[in-house]
Amino acid sequence: MDFLTQPWPWYIGGPLIGLTVPLLLFFGGKQFGISTVFRDFCGATLPDDVKPEFCRFDWKQDMWNIVFVLGIVIGGFLAGQVFPHPLPIHLSPATIQDLTALGLPEYDLQQFLPVSIFSWSGLFTPSGFILMVIGGFLVGFGARWAGGCTSGHAIMGLSALEPASLVAVIGFFIGGLITTHFLLPLIL
Repeated sequence: MDFLTQPWPWYIGGPLIGLTVPLLLFFGGKQFGISTVFRDFCGATLPDDVKPEFCRFDWKQDMWNIVFVLGIVIGGFLAGQVFPHPLPIHLSPATIQDLTALGLPEYDLQQFLPVSIFSWSGLFTPSGFILMVIGGFLVGFGARWAGGCTSGHAIMGLSALEPASLVAVIGFFIGGLITTHFLLPLIL
């Protein structure tokens, strides 16, 4: 059971992620990415008379992507509800010190996400609203503007030697550094 409830080490998870691209290319030249599934889902579910032009395509060719994302959702549910990771999680003392210096209570760092921010009650706090609602909008907007999400560009695009993916991943990385070092201290 520990195999299902504990994080896998990098030397198992990394190669499994690395095998994703060759397997997708081998089984029909598929492109990996999560952000495009919204278009696939709209194409599959919206009636033709209200469907925007963007969603008018043969979505059945991308059915694997819808199933893949449904698997992520089901896997997340199973990981959180059926096979939960035993608490507390183990963070490095330096990480705990940095996060408590930002204002997060130490008891809140015993879970995967700080409950004071990432919960229904946290949603109605200024920091929770900024991080969940505004941050979620910016992530979605950025994924569409960049032509894909971090997983699509970093895993699929870089392995295909796409210059646009390299620029996008550099932008994601710079944005993460700016957020971590400048915006997060202001928000929290």
